[in-house]
Amino acid sequence: MQPRSNSGVWIVVAAYNEARTIADVVREIGRTGYALVVVDDGSADATAELAAAAGADVVRHPFNLGQGAALQTGIEFALAQGARFVVTFDADGQHRTSDIAALLDALTRNDADFALGSRVLGATVNLPPRRRWLLRAATWFTRMTTGLAVTDAHNGLRAMTRRGAGAIRLHQNRMAHASEILHQIAASGLIYVEAPVTVEYSAYSLAKGQRTSDALTILVDLFARRLRR
Repeated sequence: MQPRSNSGVWIVVAAYNEARTIADVVREIGRTGYALVVVDDGSADATAELAAAAGADVVRHPFNLGQGAALQTGIEFALAQGARFVVTFDADGQHRTSDIAALLDALTRNDADFALGSRVLGATVNLPPRRRWLLRAATWFTRMTTGLAVTDAHNGLRAMTRRGAGAIRLHQNRMAHASEILHQIAASGLIYVEAPVTVEYSAYSLAKGQRTSDALTILVDLFARRLRR
């Protein structure tokens, strides 16, 4: 990796059994000069070792806790290192590192605490129709339950200031954590913006992603939780 910049930007990557892609992802992020932590969420493969060999700081969960817990660990680690900005980035290779600077720029230009990546404002590559429908349903649900006028509800590429990161306390895992982040942004009252990004799907990232049946179950569960409040 290149020497770390003094910009105070930390990239957080939650990874579970991502040995196939993690080294490439770490090396790509490394070329940006930003600091990087990979949270290995109890992987049974060589994810942690490959991430460390590629140049990342690695924090390991002893067993799998879910993506939400892994992101929370990474955010807390970055804040403990003095991060001024935290960016979450997926481990499966579907995000582009060139979008990181655009998200950070959106924060500063808009004096915002959260910049949410939107593939609707940007672009998708190889997105199956069924997955497109699911993303639209998730976005509708999020708008109805949070009041946030977002165009993309479940995009793992997002940036936040130190203040914004401090307002995030994730308890949900899997796809549900993405909805939880947006609920917490709404509750915080802090300024958010969206920025266009590109999400490029591969057979690997689609296979690793949430199954439609599981995602629908999560959406129903989240809706039920909202009704109980």
